[in-house]
Amino acid sequence: MAAQDIAPPLLTRDRLDEVEGWFFAADVFLFDWLLAHQRAQGICGDLLELGVYKGKSAILIGFHAADGERFTVCDLFDAGEAPDDSTATEMRVYYPTLTRQVFEANYLRFHRRLPTVIQSSSSGITTHVPERSCRFVHIDASHLYHHVRVDIAAARQLLTEDGIVSLDDFRSPHTPGVAAATWEAVLTIGLKPVVLTENKLYGTWGSPNDVRDTLADRLATHPTLWGVTEDVAGHTLLRVHSR
Repeated sequence: MAAQDIAPPLLTRDRLDEVEGWFFAADVFLFDWLLAHQRAQGICGDLLELGVYKGKSAILIGFHAADGERFTVCDLFDAGEAPDDSTATEMRVYYPTLTRQVFEANYLRFHRRLPTVIQSSSSGITTHVPERSCRFVHIDASHLYHHVRVDIAAARQLLTEDGIVSLDDFRSPHTPGVAAATWEAVLTIGLKPVVLTENKLYGTWGSPNDVRDTLADRLATHPTLWGVTEDVAGHTLLRVHSR
């Protein structure tokens, strides 16, 4: 076999910090824990990420895709493909160096095969992913209110009964549209918040009790993270902080 035919060794997950992106320790832990907890509870289903940036969180999700589970990512990748002027402006300001080639190159440093890549607006994701097929959906696409509302509605349609949705930037000062759409979903369409970090809200349209309480027990012995429960708008949720 020629030397050029030998695939280079894949990077391990402890090298994830080499990939550029905003994916912090508490959320890395929660992605790992939630996806592993689902498998331990016999919860199967596909995985979906809306908005990938350069692939940091997608790479981690990819480690949890079991045989028979499809992992799909969706991103515009290019401001020239934006569906409206406000989205094009957002992409030019915040993601000027984002390309599909960068994402795919990063992902293939850790995995032999790419996930299913949908290069389009997330508003059409329900035409690519079957209804009630996903156990985990990560929403990190547009930060504009009207787009986030559509993404949340899609997650509701695509998640299995006990599936989890993770909403990025739900409390950042520069993304008030995400906050508005997220809490609107809690108050009007039955999204139950399970756990909050500094950056993400994790919720479900199923029962939150088992996953919330089991996670609270796990955090009681975690060396760097701690959790506290709080009642908000009729929901008991868990807030996670770094020690």
